[in-house]
Amino acid sequence: MNFCSNCAAPVELKIPSGDDRSRYICDSCGSIFYSNPKLVVGCIPEWEEKILLCKRAIEPRRGKWTLPAGYLENEETAAAGARRETLEEAEVILGEIEPYALFDLPFVSQIYFMFRGPMVENRFGSGEESLEVDLFTEAEIPWDEIAFTVIKETLQRYFRDRAAGRGFPFQMGTIFVKPFRGHGG
Repeated sequence: MNFCSNCAAPVELKIPSGDDRSRYICDSCGSIFYSNPKLVVGCIPEWEEKILLCKRAIEPRRGKWTLPAGYLENEETAAAGARRETLEEAEVILGEIEPYALFDLPFVSQIYFMFRGPMVENRFGSGEESLEVDLFTEAEIPWDEIAFTVIKETLQRYFRDRAAGRGFPFQMGTIFVKPFRGHGG
């Protein structure tokens, strides 16, 4: 950040009084600008014994597989964001969805909040951000082609829970290490 969005004066990175970390501060009007983690929301769309994955048409990790997910918009609930991302990326309408997993990714200042739920019908397609969309059994998933560590971890926990037959307890975790060059976990 170079200039204040309130008065257009130059800003300086320094620690405000009473704070413990650097923030952009405008000496002209006194505005303090906070940069906070981004919330990514998404879903595991289910159809019978399969789940839906999208092959990314955008960077980072173009050409790799992921669950439909993206940044939560202002004035949007987490569930509405997960539904929107699933519709945009996979042209899928979801039935009732449930919260499934929350992962902290401190190295990129992101939080992933993933839901799971059934597709209303066996109909899907590639949105603008997807090269390809398809349904997979656990054995068919291209594990070495999963775009992000956080998605791989979500899927591994999902299939472990499903195999245990005890339902889907809420999952939490932290991804500590950035596994590749690019954004996201």
